[in-house]
Amino acid sequence: MAGLTIASNNLFVQQGIFLESGLIEHIAQSIALHKGYYYYLNGKPAPMGYIGAIKNIEIQSLPKVGDALKTHITILQEFMDVTLVTMQTFIGDTLIAQGEMKTVLAPNS
Repeated sequence: MAGLTIASNNLFVQQGIFLESGLIEHIAQSIALHKGYYYYLNGKPAPMGYIGAIKNIEIQSLPKVGDALKTHITILQEFMDVTLVTMQTFIGDTLIAQGEMKTVLAPNS
């Protein structure tokens, strides 16, 4: 699980609302947190990652400044440098977004 409290100075906030693009970026960063922690535990630098695909994203409502997001990531498949997950984002007990995302790690130079 990853969390984020929406600050008024967040790049993705307009007129007090956290935009769809910010919600998608938060989800991607939640996946990156999982991958980065794996590399940290193994004493290796984490590579750069990219969103490979977004599928079936449903956004029921957009968060406001001050809302605390909780995102649950379930890894469906990891193969080589590709991770496929399902995700659910909540404010309290209210589901505000769900879907699937695929991320890809860039090769280390």
